[in-house]
Amino acid sequence: MEERANREQQQLSPELLHKMNAYWRAANYLSVGQIYLYDNPLLKEPLKLSHVKPLVVGHWGRRRARNFIYVHLNRVIKSMTWTCSI
Repeated sequence: MEERANREQQQLSPELLHKMNAYWRAANYLSVGQIYLYDNPLLKEPLKLSHVKPLVVGHWGRRRARNFIYVHLNRVIKSMTWTCSI
């Protein structure tokens, strides 16, 4: 019975899951812009060939994983109570 109560306390709210998903998608979007584009990462103007880098430097696979870890680390850090006595 106690184990079930612990699992229920550890479940994330739908609102928090939605926010985490939105953060992760935004971070991935910006990562793609950094890898492939010189300019116009928010696509405020129509995408032109001059915006795209001719030689891609970077690896998309690592960035998604790093962004995923950052999302969850941010959640863990925010859920912890930090006390500091100086």
